[in-house]
Amino acid sequence: MSSNIEQAMRQICEEKGLSYESVLETIQSALSAAYRKDFGDKYHNLEAEFSPEDGAVHVFDVKTVVEDISDEELQEIREKEALESAAREARRALGEYVPMNEETVETDTPKFNPKTNIMLSEAKILRSGSKVGDVMRTELPIPGEFGRMAAMTAKQVITQKLREAEREIIFNEFKGVEGTVIMGTVQRREGRIILVDIGRTAGIIKPEDQMQADRYRSGDRVKVYVREVSLGPRGPQILLSRTHEALVRYLFEVEIPEIAEGAVEIKAVAREAGARTKIAVTSSDPQVDPIGACIGQRGTRIQTIIAELAGEKIDIIEWSNSPSAFIEHALAPAKVQEVQLDEEEKIATVIVVPEQLSLAIGRGGQNVRLAARLTGWKVNIKEMLPDGTVAPQEPEALEDGAPAPVDSEEKVSE
Repeated sequence: MSSNIEQAMRQICEEKGLSYESVLETIQSALSAAYRKDFGDKYHNLEAEFSPEDGAVHVFDVKTVVEDISDEELQEIREKEALESAAREARRALGEYVPMNEETVETDTPKFNPKTNIMLSEAKILRSGSKVGDVMRTELPIPGEFGRMAAMTAKQVITQKLREAEREIIFNEFKGVEGTVIMGTVQRREGRIILVDIGRTAGIIKPEDQMQADRYRSGDRVKVYVREVSLGPRGPQILLSRTHEALVRYLFEVEIPEIAEGAVEIKAVAREAGARTKIAVTSSDPQVDPIGACIGQRGTRIQTIIAELAGEKIDIIEWSNSPSAFIEHALAPAKVQEVQLDEEEKIATVIVVPEQLSLAIGRGGQNVRLAARLTGWKVNIKEMLPDGTVAPQEPEALEDGAPAPVDSEEKVSE
């Protein structure tokens, strides 16, 4: 039958999702810190062994055998360590947190550290036959029970290390889904930031990653793109996005079976979140219409995606190997008279009749801007005059610019 200590350790493992070995290692680190507090020497390199079955504790001073150094060098090292120790205590007195690993003595002399090393001459006194490179583990006596301060130190170490281990597990778990789309539940709003429950932790949707049309009510289920996972001083920070182009790709892959099966391929996506998206598709099967497959019967498939994006308008464009044809398709629903390409500068000059000019440019330049992003070409729109010549001015020459208003009056491709 397992002891109470072992049962408590396994309960912590289940609650925190930690391994038994990591919890045992944490307890041993805490015992080392407690021993140092009550009985240890600053030059001890302590390792504790703990047996959960019977609660037995053994503490060892672990040192590596190195070549001898002169008394002058040893004195210099110890003086430097004393100064560093005083500096650490001063930082603690000012309320600054000093981690346990800063207790290690640092020295410019690479061959000797009084905390982790023992000189060969001293090692031979303790154990004949010792040689450079040997690791000596000397068991230290435990004079009595740990005091209150030592117990508090042990508690702090356990709490800190368990929290760090839990944060590391959460970070590794979500680092594996970085760049994918997951489902979350809206928790609450803090200022302009939205907190989303994504399982063992909460993700953040910053203002620039939010769609204006979304309402983010507490308890709502939302699909979010995991934009970035980082490990900060307060634990994992998971940045989520509702405006990323990858979210549109994911929704098409989920809702359109032909895309999931590979019969239809998404070639490019250009998006102004909350307003409009242009997506270029092509089919590897001549019997499959890529645009029709994405729209679905009576628009059922595309309407499901639009609803998930809070009414965002979507233009489905047929991709083409020919840059001129692709640019012409990308400017839909405007009808293009001619496309002139400058291959060296990668600039496309598009000629349209006067009645198609505003439609080609779009509200606030949105249509031509998205077409430029979708195709990767800088697109200039020029008007064809009644006499058949081209107007010398360029009403719009857009590659990137300010987002167009959400209430664009352009016609959505069906």
